[in-house]
Amino acid sequence: MGIESRYIWMDGKLVPFDDAKVHVLSHTLHYGLGVFEGIRAYKQVGGGGGVFRLDEHIRRLVDSAKMCRMDLPWTAAQIKEACLQTLRANEMEEAYIRPIVYFGMGKMGLGARDNPVHLNVAVWDWGRYLGEEGIKNGIRAQTSTFTRHHVNSNLQRAKVIGHYVNSILARYEANDNGFDEAIMLDGSGYVAEGTGENLFCARDGMVKTPPIVNILGGVTRKTVIEILRREGIEVVETAFGRDALYVADEVFLTGTAAEVTPVREIDRRTVGEPGRVTRRVQEVYTAGVRGEIEWMKPYITTY
Repeated sequence: MGIESRYIWMDGKLVPFDDAKVHVLSHTLHYGLGVFEGIRAYKQVGGGGGVFRLDEHIRRLVDSAKMCRMDLPWTAAQIKEACLQTLRANEMEEAYIRPIVYFGMGKMGLGARDNPVHLNVAVWDWGRYLGEEGIKNGIRAQTSTFTRHHVNSNLQRAKVIGHYVNSILARYEANDNGFDEAIMLDGSGYVAEGTGENLFCARDGMVKTPPIVNILGGVTRKTVIEILRREGIEVVETAFGRDALYVADEVFLTGTAAEVTPVREIDRRTVGEPGRVTRRVQEVYTAGVRGEIEWMKPYITTY
């Protein structure tokens, strides 16, 4: 599955896909300081497309830029419209949306200032991030030897381009060892998240998830917590070690790309087939993003 489309939005105008170029001396390419978002649009039951929790994703993008001292020349409303415009131009009712903010060409060096800030928006057709088989039957995960960033070593609440080197290396390691995904621990040895997903585990009817201290506060994570509570399932945000995963009844990962993906095995210890809690969260989330759940409809921006 490719990432081609007809148009990419670049600094206020739609550009044909093959003409969407970035200069090789762009500052972000060399040093990694830039921010981005991952957003999804889904076909709606009444027809047309709808973007799930678009406002919250845009707000996080703006917040990330602010934390990185990137002065955006566009308002949140303009960025939102850029996403919708790109979807319409590409005639896509279901798509993954990637707004990205980066420093362009100008000065070089770590202390460089005043380089132009660019905003691009691309869309493409992206299926199951961890595979159809993973969504259905669960994935195999390995605890990574790479530690998630310390809370004071980076801006944990910001979705920064350079942060993902840590995740890429962990994912490579897991894949090379025969696993589908990595689970990362923080500097104190507590469970943090996957390489691009938040994590939940269930035991005896209660669900735990790491608190937003040293993890990215996922928009899907927030939705899943709301689903669990509306379903009458207790969910607690608390720190826990990887041993809690080994004895969990159910473990699942959440994210805009991954959606709700069960984990059936961790470090060669069997968790088991996706259970009742995981399946219910999957069911509600999958229906909700397509406009089938009444309380989730206000989170959808149709176009």
